[in-house]
Amino acid sequence: MRARPDRPVRPLGVIALLVGALALAGCATTDATGAGADSAATAEPDAMTSEPMDDASETPEASADTMDDAEAAPAEGAYLDYEDGAIEATAGPKALFFHASWCPKCRALDDDLKAQGAPDGLTVFKVDYDSRTDLRQQYGVTIQTTIVFVDDAGEKISSVVLYDDPSVESLVAAIP
Repeated sequence: MRARPDRPVRPLGVIALLVGALALAGCATTDATGAGADSAATAEPDAMTSEPMDDASETPEASADTMDDAEAAPAEGAYLDYEDGAIEATAGPKALFFHASWCPKCRALDDDLKAQGAPDGLTVFKVDYDSRTDLRQQYGVTIQTTIVFVDDAGEKISSVVLYDDPSVESLVAAIP
């Protein structure tokens, strides 16, 4: 949906669906004013518009078609700090990056992920190697810079150690 200078953007259709999905996933979102997604729900009634949609491209059917096209396109990757429940709450391919702040190879991969971003469609969770011994034991991780690819239930698909070549390119090559 395109914003028009003469009309405010309405939280309808695709925007409302995306905001709702992000809210369920626990993601922080902002609207055009920079306020959080929750601000739309608490906004003054006159701040929202109730004018009818008069453009065929703004109908709910057109929004659904647009959403289907967006799902077909590769999603941008994400690089996030690991939190309990994050695997189950995140759809799509996921990898755990076991990172130690004292490890120069980990810092190199961390810097590369921050500079280039995670590979398209992949969510990479940064797991603290030193404090998350439970996850290290669960996935059989014995060295930092280990990447563990997991499914939606958190079951291990495969793993790789990127100690010799800590780069996004090596990460991409290891994707199952």
